[in-house]
Amino acid sequence: MNQYYLGLDIGTSGLKTVLMAGDGRIIGVNTQEYPCYSPKPLWSEQEPGDWWQATIRGIKQAIADSKIDPAQVKGIGLSGQMHGAVFLGDGIKPLRRAILWNDQRTQKQCEEIEAKAGGRKKLIRMVANPALTGYTAPKILWVRDHEPAVFKKVKHVLLPKDYIRLCLTGEYATEVSDASGTLLFDVVKRRWHDGLIGKLGLKREWFAMCYESPEVTGTISEQAAKLTGLPVGVPVVGGGGDQACGAVGSGIVSGGIVSATLGTSGVVFAYSDKPQYDEQGRVQTMCHAVPGAWCVFGCMLAAGGSLGWFKNQLGCAESEEAKASGKNVYDILVEKAMTAKAGCEGLFFLPYITGERCPYPDPQARGCFIGLTARHDRAAIIRSVLEGITFGMKDQVRIMREMGIDIKQVRASGGGANSKFWRQMQADMYGARVVRVNVAEGAALGAAILAAVGTGAYKSVAEACKKIIKTVDDVKPVAGNVKLYERHHEVYRKLYVDLKDDFAAIARL
Repeated sequence: MNQYYLGLDIGTSGLKTVLMAGDGRIIGVNTQEYPCYSPKPLWSEQEPGDWWQATIRGIKQAIADSKIDPAQVKGIGLSGQMHGAVFLGDGIKPLRRAILWNDQRTQKQCEEIEAKAGGRKKLIRMVANPALTGYTAPKILWVRDHEPAVFKKVKHVLLPKDYIRLCLTGEYATEVSDASGTLLFDVVKRRWHDGLIGKLGLKREWFAMCYESPEVTGTISEQAAKLTGLPVGVPVVGGGGDQACGAVGSGIVSGGIVSATLGTSGVVFAYSDKPQYDEQGRVQTMCHAVPGAWCVFGCMLAAGGSLGWFKNQLGCAESEEAKASGKNVYDILVEKAMTAKAGCEGLFFLPYITGERCPYPDPQARGCFIGLTARHDRAAIIRSVLEGITFGMKDQVRIMREMGIDIKQVRASGGGANSKFWRQMQADMYGARVVRVNVAEGAALGAAILAAVGTGAYKSVAEACKKIIKTVDDVKPVAGNVKLYERHHEVYRKLYVDLKDDFAAIARL
């Protein structure tokens, strides 16, 4: 009998369900959307119950569409948005909405955490990361400070995917990759940091038992079986945070290979066989979903988001052309950029239109064009946007190389991977081969692969990825362009440094 594995990715905009055959073929994909709430500016919340209802619908639909027997599902893996906080008392009903990764209300609590840890450098040595507003720990302290009645009732704090685990299995559990993003986890020793939890006045019993990502954490309960149509007893493995699972789904499970994802944000993710961190906290270090391995990744906030901004605000001509021709507007923008010279004759675009996180954790940073002359035409302006975004990704690659991380191959994904021209630009800027792989289901596929490993279909994550994930094209850097972009990148980096105080002044206006 054929065996199948479900991967669930609890994202910010919706839940993606992937049904994978034992040999790695994708036979079902389903997406269920749900709302996000912003009660105040820069706040971001969701109802965990919406995730659960989406899970029920997604599982049912994926199985119905594929026409398999539910008894053939032999394992389930979970992935999801990292850093979110689900507050529970005695029961399964949350005490309030979950506070999400992109919520910005906790700067004061971040300062408190660093102070109680003995400063930023000591905190990084404790948990491998600085205190950022997106992480889980400051959210817990915010509830303590602003919602004491809720805080008094707290018995458990779960990450988003782990709330779905509780609904599926009745078990309070998490795994090392997602726990790494709470700011309460000893990333080096792969266990909760009891010392920091104590310093912050939190209770150790609030935080679930922690597993490695392919380990079985529980099985489908009778109640969940009735709601989803799955058999009672299907194993549910640890899974991973969306970045770690996305890396598994792209085959980033050995040294020398990193991923570069150009979506709305831009993420560079590297495998590491030992824990290592950036003392300045510009990139994050966490446990990988591969047992005994770690990862380093950075995130620029407006990668594809910058190109989307240009399209929406300045790309009226290309939008009209797309309507008339039936072509994709982004393809038209890239085609025009191709006619401009590499380096844009000294025109730079800084892609900090929503502030920045990596390499500059600066919410006051601003986007701008610098170096405009009468010679610059529309093609050069568009190309400068693409180059500015890619320089931001190169910043992350540079930091990783400074940390001693070997980068021989970059696996491109997201919208930026669809253009060979943009892949070539990436190869030239990174000074490394840029390839694409044969699958695009990302974190949900990674979760399904972890389920297959955890239930014995494969001996290891590396073995599974080697059999399932293949490269489909390969772009090599052009030596002349590598040298040109190195010179331009030095200027690009200096521009932020020179403008940092001006950005702060603008923010005060």
